[in-house]
Amino acid sequence: MDVTSPSPAGAGDEPAAVPTFLPEPKRLGVLSRLAPEPMKVVLNWGRRYSLWVFNFGLACCAIEFIAASMARHDFIRLGVIPFAPGPRQADLMIVSGTVTDKMAPAVRRLYEQMPEPKYVISFGACSNCGGPYWDSYSVTKGVDQIIPVDVYVPGCPPRPEALLQGILKLQEKIARESLGERYADAAGARPSTAALRSGLVTPPPAAGEDT
Repeated sequence: MDVTSPSPAGAGDEPAAVPTFLPEPKRLGVLSRLAPEPMKVVLNWGRRYSLWVFNFGLACCAIEFIAASMARHDFIRLGVIPFAPGPRQADLMIVSGTVTDKMAPAVRRLYEQMPEPKYVISFGACSNCGGPYWDSYSVTKGVDQIIPVDVYVPGCPPRPEALLQGILKLQEKIARESLGERYADAAGARPSTAALRSGLVTPPPAAGEDT
């Protein structure tokens, strides 16, 4: 930022005014360093580089996912750990392949078992919109019909490099996200515990209750 001082009146023979450079304003002051913003940056940084992946492979795109995790492409170098023990230990679900109406409840159930915050990548045309089978009576027209999707990777099937780019896009999204805004409703209020529960997973009856 620079500020140029005007020349005094009647001083036409004097040299032009020299610009004066002012210091750039600091984004974080002494009190601002105690705000939650720096903590959000640290948490998002750790979250984006420690994504445990739950691979929900349904068709041929799952082979490309396996290729992306092997030594040639090696998405572990991006901080993505493949083949989580189960959905309860996973942060990222990658749905690859054709989602049928019969398989959709299983996809939703396993998604609900993942702890928050959780993310979904739709990998391939079949997972995105049904692909070449979109007009079949038994095919779900995209996995986003049943669970929220963060990143779509197009292709039939996509190359492993496309999945790497999708992971980078997801990491960019995680780096700038606010969890309070992510899970707030339209009015800005955070959802209740009951609102986060799926209708597919019902808790067991308490002791003494009639089933």
